[in-house]
Amino acid sequence: MRLRQQFLTRNDCYQTQRTIRVKGVMVHSTGADNPRVCRYVPGDAEIGFNAGGNHWDRSGLAKCVHAFVGKFADGEVGTVQTLPWEHRGWHAGGAANNTHIGFEICEDGLTDPVYFAEVYREAAELTAMLCKRYGLDPLADGVVICHQEGCQRGVASNHADVLHWFPKMGRSMDDFRAEVVRLMKEDPGGGEGGEENVTYEQWKEFMLRYRQELAAQEGPEYGRKELAEAVKLGVTDGTRPEDLATRQEVISMVVRALDEEEKAE
Repeated sequence: MRLRQQFLTRNDCYQTQRTIRVKGVMVHSTGADNPRVCRYVPGDAEIGFNAGGNHWDRSGLAKCVHAFVGKFADGEVGTVQTLPWEHRGWHAGGAANNTHIGFEICEDGLTDPVYFAEVYREAAELTAMLCKRYGLDPLADGVVICHQEGCQRGVASNHADVLHWFPKMGRSMDDFRAEVVRLMKEDPGGGEGGEENVTYEQWKEFMLRYRQELAAQEGPEYGRKELAEAVKLGVTDGTRPEDLATRQEVISMVVRALDEEEKAE
């Protein structure tokens, strides 16, 4: 899987900052003959640039997914993550927004078996990675579904994707779920006897989550007196006592402490 990250921070959905407890993955396809991911994201040199300004990184759109699967600038297939995985997306048009990660496969003319095989494999790898990360069983009822299946279950709006495309290429959602299971067994990742290949973008997401967890922790009781004194002296604002400090933060605190020492002399 080729995974890049470009969050759609200007999209109204991103601005809500709502999160979900992930219970499943919903597979969508775009419904437009344009296989390039840069149609939907601003892009960059690797992804390709959106020259028309019609990407989804703007306000006023009542839709946003967690990722797009399609062609990058070099013509090869990859995935661009556009929301944090646990952010509540606007993709299902129903209750599945509260439970499922949703991603779009960029459609072409729906007649090219080579392109289909590439995005099918990429989408299955993405789904397998997400199922491993959140401890999901892809064969369990309602866990890995497409938009049309979500509609049939009453948790999504009335869309045909992806069952207007997959059967044309001899594939069903049952085939897709079975492929996800096969990939999870092939690369157990994180379990006994397996190693998980973590991309740089995934590592950054893990690091951000770790920093947020540290920042939310209260400082140890034995240091609270010193922390209060440091706040009083203006050395620190007292927030994030358990978080990591950057070199600049350390420099600023040292200089402030020295200034206070000079004032006291």
